[in-house]
Amino acid sequence: MTKLKLSVVDQSPAHDGNSQTHGLQRTLELAKTCDELGYHRYWVAEHHATPSYSSPCPEIVIGQIAAHTKRIKVGSGGIMLSHYSPYKVAEVFRTLEAFFPGRIDLGFGRAPGGAELPSRALAYPNTPVSRESYPDLVEALVGFADNQIPDGHAFSGLQVTPTDSTAPELWTLGSAAGSIELAARYGVGFVLALFIGTHERPAEIISKYRELFKPRAGSLMQTPQAMISSAVICADSSEEAKLLAASHTFWKIQASNGIREGIRPPEECMDLYKQLSPSDQHTFDITRDSMITGTPEYCRGVLEQQAAFYDVDEVVVVAVTHNFEKRRESYEKLAQAFDLNA
Repeated sequence: MTKLKLSVVDQSPAHDGNSQTHGLQRTLELAKTCDELGYHRYWVAEHHATPSYSSPCPEIVIGQIAAHTKRIKVGSGGIMLSHYSPYKVAEVFRTLEAFFPGRIDLGFGRAPGGAELPSRALAYPNTPVSRESYPDLVEALVGFADNQIPDGHAFSGLQVTPTDSTAPELWTLGSAAGSIELAARYGVGFVLALFIGTHERPAEIISKYRELFKPRAGSLMQTPQAMISSAVICADSSEEAKLLAASHTFWKIQASNGIREGIRPPEECMDLYKQLSPSDQHTFDITRDSMITGTPEYCRGVLEQQAAFYDVDEVVVVAVTHNFEKRRESYEKLAQAFDLNA
């Protein structure tokens, strides 16, 4: 069996009741730790007007991380493409690639990364892009990123600066089957985000992506590349891991009710759990149960089972806790369980 590669998606939480600026500094600190531990990639998420998450501009954070690490691949998980000009996104990531050749990933998705009001503000003075227009954005982004806009396209012949930079590795993210046809059509990697939602995701999602995949001319990705992304919290005991997971679980319950707030301490969340409606308590339970929580050996076993089920050799791990040191320890324990630095 091929050794499983582990990577990270960082939602840049504001830890311990501290500021979002503090949260950005902790992202940089955790990235350096994960570089030393042997993680393969470090991706930064994008969120807007969300008190708990600190990073609305992953492209800026990526440059900082890449400059302060040595070998880990760095990218976005992901750029919310519906907010932006594909031409500008390609310029940004080809520039990052020029500074850090072979280390930059451009992961993108169509979720808004926030509520309706920030989405409208990001589009101002225009209106937000419709879902129907999203495939056109993907087509343009792929062409610009590769600096290969096809003949007959409205922007045919337009060059993206820096012209002599290599193209970043392209990935699209999805929490279900909705993105696989676009990923396959344009020859980009696909990440199935199991940590978003609790609905069933059959293995056929990834096998269908592989079946439909068509490589892009000139791309380094000539065969279908797929990963899964799971929420994982490791601790010395199952009880401690489940307690730590209560913070992010409660935040998700509040967010589903339209309440945007910071990450609360886990003990406080369990006290507040008693005040939730029976329906919200049920949602809390199934949401926390959808996370992988436990000892490092247990988490390794479940991740290996998931990887085998979806037939992938890389898993991207998401961990959100109230306390930063507990979060860092979770990644350290998981790295040790997988012997990443062997």
